[in-house]
Amino acid sequence: MNTSIFFENLVHEDRVHRTIYTDPMIFELEMTHIFGQVWVYLAHESQIPRNDDYLTTKLGLRPVIVLRDAHGKLRALFNRCTHRGARVCRDARGSASTFQCPYHGWTYFNTGKLRGVPWPEGYACDFKDNKFNLAQVPRVESYRGFVFGTLNTDAPSLEDYLGAARQPIDQWLDRNPGGRVVVREANRLKFKGNWKLAYDNAADGYHVVFSHRSLLDMENRGKEDGKGMSFYMGKPDEAPMYVQYFGRGHHFKDKRPNVEQRPGALWEMEGLQPGMESYARLIRETLKGKAARALDLAASEPVNINIFPNLSILGNHIQVFQPIAVDETDSTWFATAIVDDENELDGMADAVNAIRMRTQESFPNFGEVDDAANFEEIQKGLAACEDEWVYMHRGLGIEGRVQQLPDGTLKAPATDEVFMREHMKEWKRLMTTRPNIVLHR
Repeated sequence: MNTSIFFENLVHEDRVHRTIYTDPMIFELEMTHIFGQVWVYLAHESQIPRNDDYLTTKLGLRPVIVLRDAHGKLRALFNRCTHRGARVCRDARGSASTFQCPYHGWTYFNTGKLRGVPWPEGYACDFKDNKFNLAQVPRVESYRGFVFGTLNTDAPSLEDYLGAARQPIDQWLDRNPGGRVVVREANRLKFKGNWKLAYDNAADGYHVVFSHRSLLDMENRGKEDGKGMSFYMGKPDEAPMYVQYFGRGHHFKDKRPNVEQRPGALWEMEGLQPGMESYARLIRETLKGKAARALDLAASEPVNINIFPNLSILGNHIQVFQPIAVDETDSTWFATAIVDDENELDGMADAVNAIRMRTQESFPNFGEVDDAANFEEIQKGLAACEDEWVYMHRGLGIEGRVQQLPDGTLKAPATDEVFMREHMKEWKRLMTTRPNIVLHR
């Protein structure tokens, strides 16, 4: 099959074919051409802070153990015994210097090297041969705590891959004391739909007032208006917020221009949450003139930073998209907390985190469920096989609507679909390019 011609017919400037969401063969190819070719988000360093700490996750469909080995090196081992293929680690996270396969007892160091097998005299082979070590992802790198891995030895460096998206990531981190956050527990959701439906939605400003009407009502149920995402009401394209495409499939929805540039303005937009008043009062009484900045840290940062193919940094969350099947996806919303090692907040970090944890309950429980319902309804609708096309042409052909900035990135009004058109071009490019996949042992 000539894949270039095949995928050329599936992705057009204004539309994509329904089968990119429904065809199991295309999904299988994505696991190599997308998840095997680019840098895929795996974990956050704060989840494995000490040597020998690990967590289990997936790279595409491949089960992996992300860890710091005994020497502190970040690794991503294939969670698959070299012997007969069983997973060697069944726990979600923990600390271990070795992993023993529960099936036949083969044991490996957390570097991946085979430590030993039971009754080796029954074998004629030399177990010092590297082929018996656990396979592992050849390139694992971290950018400011975000750990990525790629199987493709020809991939650019992680910094080059992130490109212009590094700036909003830096800004997202630098607003916090010490320029860092730690990952806490997560809201875990599953939807019966293709993983790309979530990524297509990640910078979509067109759906908000329709899909999230109940959330908007809840956020603005108090005496004051203008809370939460209320800036989408009216005519959102006339608001100062915008969507930006960075290249390599990454994009950005920046709602910060809607917020007055002064301490406390972000907190004033935060919707009501149970129990927030007592902590806010404590922060004001303790910090006085410095309270506004602390309260802003408790509020949700109005950005969506989307790193292709599986990471979205939005509000104070780290969201991860995990494909399970052509029509099934896990969506995990990890909460984050501030760390105030230099005591910039005069002992109020715990109070800030208490409010922050509560504000981070809001969207996954009251907004993401709306999105997941949409994704499932799209997947059901795409079963209408004679109606072949999914359109993404909002803003296309309107002179001056999409601007190319001096750095080559594209900027458009908040409801424009330029981000989807561009990441679909990147998807098509990757699907017609064969990665140089090499495993290390």
